Formats: sequence, structure tokens, C-alpha cells
Amino acid sequence: MSTFPQLPPGFRFGTSTAAYQIEGAASEDGKGPSIWDTFTAQQGRIVDGSNGDVACDHYHRFEEDIALMKRLGTKGYRLSLSWPRIQPTGRGPANEAGLAFYDRVIDTLLDSGIQPMVTLYHWDLPQALEDDGGWLNRDTVECFAQYAEIVGERYADRVEHWIPINEPNVASMFGYGLGMHAPGRTLMFDGLSASHHMLMAHGRAAIELRRAGATSIGCANNHAPVWPFSDDDADVGASKLFDALWNGMYLEPMLLGRYPADLVPLMGDLVEPGDLATIRQPLDFYGVNYYNPMKVGAAPEDADLPFEYRAVVGYPTTDFGWPVVPDALREWLIMFRARYRAALPPIFITESGCAYNMGPDADGVVDDQPRIDYLDVHLRAVAEAIQRGVDIRGYYCWSLMDNFEWSEGYTQRFGLVWIDYETQERIPKRSFSWYASMIEAQPAGRG
Repeated sequence: MSTFPQLPPGFRFGTSTAAYQIEGAASEDGKGPSIWDTFTAQQGRIVDGSNGDVACDHYHRFEEDIALMKRLGTKGYRLSLSWPRIQPTGRGPANEAGLAFYDRVIDTLLDSGIQPMVTLYHWDLPQALEDDGGWLNRDTVECFAQYAEIVGERYADRVEHWIPINEPNVASMFGYGLGMHAPGRTLMFDGLSASHHMLMAHGRAAIELRRAGATSIGCANNHAPVWPFSDDDADVGASKLFDALWNGMYLEPMLLGRYPADLVPLMGDLVEPGDLATIRQPLDFYGVNYYNPMKVGAAPEDADLPFEYRAVVGYPTTDFGWPVVPDALREWLIMFRARYRAALPPIFITESGCAYNMGPDADGVVDDQPRIDYLDVHLRAVAEAIQRGVDIRGYYCWSLMDNFEWSEGYTQRFGLVWIDYETQERIPKRSFSWYASMIEAQPAGRG
């Protein structure tokens, strides 16, 4: 066995972050409030009562953070733009100060030999749009298209890859269905309109970005193998329905221009003529965000939903309690290619990582060996999938640095770099050094 996983020449190694999770500067330079500003202000929403007002202060420290990326040796960085920093209310003229900030970030990345992969929406909807219904309101789709036009015209000449919306399944299910994320609505299946409108927004943004000159547009969909709790027909049926809701509902419209057959009755009157053609825009790459498989069983008859999550046992877990199952990633990628074949563009792993919360020891060393082990086995799983014929072009580790982990606040640390939230000191962890050494050990000509 090689000391490090071996990926093909040209394979792109990167890191990923999201604006609300790292930037801070919550109301500086004309930025408007987002749904996460509102959500975190509500008592009991966030485990530790925290918010993203300061986060990692990346807004003021981006040059230091990009210097760390350069030291790491990554050639790609997936960032997101803050919609309310660019359009404070989600409508109308752009905020020049917000645009100028991302100009500086993009130019500094390029000067450092790092190619940006830009996500337009990583969950921080302008609060003014939520006040008008948010993603439940079809008008938000056109607002998003205008936002895409603004950023496309500004940055398309310098951005290598574009992603309109990060994880529409998580944003809609957790934000509008279950109420675990902003805006905190608990609509259950009635939240599916948010899913449809996010998919529509993906398509409309792709059209506007291409019109502005973007040459590589993809997605970043969260995918997980869904395992039935047992062989019982009820558990198998529940797992198939959940698989359609979590995976198929986003795959099939983007790649095939249709919703899974099991979901068509649930979509009701949401789908208007032309919608699915809008969603199915040509994709230059397909982004997979992977963390762990899920186990699902049938719920009791009086439950709000027909399925319920069950524990995946028999595997090590992260400090977040998520099972570590690299074989599930390998098998899912192989199945994905086998099922979609010609409809599937090249794949990027746009997020993959783990929460381990150890901090600096007496010598200032953050010994996060479990994260090294996680990255090692998951990169080997990707390498095996490539050997089996899956066209995978890159792996973006979540995350460059510890950050605000949504409803978990600052209690879960996913970073290669440890952040002292009191002083904003950055301390590269042992996993940072391992990732750098692994990149350095790759075949010549890596991307």
C-alpha cells in the first residue's frame, strides 16, 4: 500500500468553505441581513447560542487564509458568495462594496495559483426575500436569476467553476420541512415547493452565468446511500421513498429533466410547463457532497412523516456522531455512473470531511489523527472508483478551517486549520500537514 492515496495526474485537490460560516462582518459595508442572522437571534435555535456575526473574521483576514491555502498546495478553492452582501435585500442594484470584496478574494486566489470554484448560494437568503415567502415563493427564482446575472458579469472572466446552489435538499428539507435550519419552518411535505424553486433557480442561474461567459457550471448536491433498516417491506418502502426525496429529487431533474416517478404525485401543481426544461441545463461537472450513508425505517402510523432515521451501527463515528464508511462513497459513485452513464458529466467531490474537536496541546499542536485517517480512506475510495471507470476530477475537503457549523454553532470543528474564536489565531492541524504532503506526493502534472 502506498504511503498516500494516489490520484491521476491532473486531479484537483481543494478545500471548501461557505460565506456565512467564515466571513463575519455581518453588517459591514452595506451587507443586508440573511435568514441565518434572523434564525441565530431566536433563542434555542443554535446549540451554543452563537451566531455568525464574527465567525472566522475571514472578511478581514482573507489574505492570511489564502496564504494558508497556498502553503497547503491546493490548486482549487470552493467559496460561496454572500447574496445579501451583494444585494442587501435580494433585489435591485448591487452593493459595490460587496462586489469589490469578492474581486479582492478572487484576484488574490489567482495571484496565488489557486482556481476559484464559486457557489452563488450557500443558504444565506436575504431576509427581505424570506419576508415575502422565501423559497416558497416562485418570484424568488427570478430574483436569483438577476443576482446570477450581476455576479456573472462581474466575475465570469476569472472564475474557473460555478455552482448555483449548494445542497438544495438540505436547504429545503432542514430549512422548510423540519425546521432545523433557517428559516426554521416545519412544513413537512408542504416544503417541497422550496425544493422545486431552488431547482428552478439552479437552472435560471446557469442560463444567466453562461450568457455572461461562464464556461464551467455544475452543482453541489448532498448525496448519501440510503440503507433500509431491515428487509421488512415497510422499511424497504420507507427507505426507497426517502432515497427519492434525498437523492433522486435533485439528480433526475438536473440530469434527465424529470422527477422520480414516486414523487410526481407529491409535486402536485408546483410544476408548470417548461419548468423541467429550465432545470435541466447542460452541466460541465456534477458536484457530490458526501459525508455518510443513512439508514431509514418505517415510522409509526401516527408520525408526521412515513420514514424515520435509524442509527448506522458497526462503524467508527466522528465527534458529530456520523458513521465513517468510505466504502459507501466508493459504491455510491460506481452505482451513480452505472445508472446515469451518458447523462452524467465528470464528477467533483465538492465537499467531504469530518468533525473532530480536539484542540492544541501544551506544545500548540492539534493532533487530529482521526481526520487524517478519514481523509486517507475516503481519498482511497475515490481512487478505487476512478479505477473502476468513474470520471472524478477533484476532491475539495470540507473544510479549510473550523467555522460556524449552522445549528451546532461552534461546537463541531471540521477544519484543517484550528480557529481560536476569541483571538482569531489560525493553527494548522496535523491533518493540514498530512494533506499538504499527500498533495506533494501525487504524480506530476496535478491540477
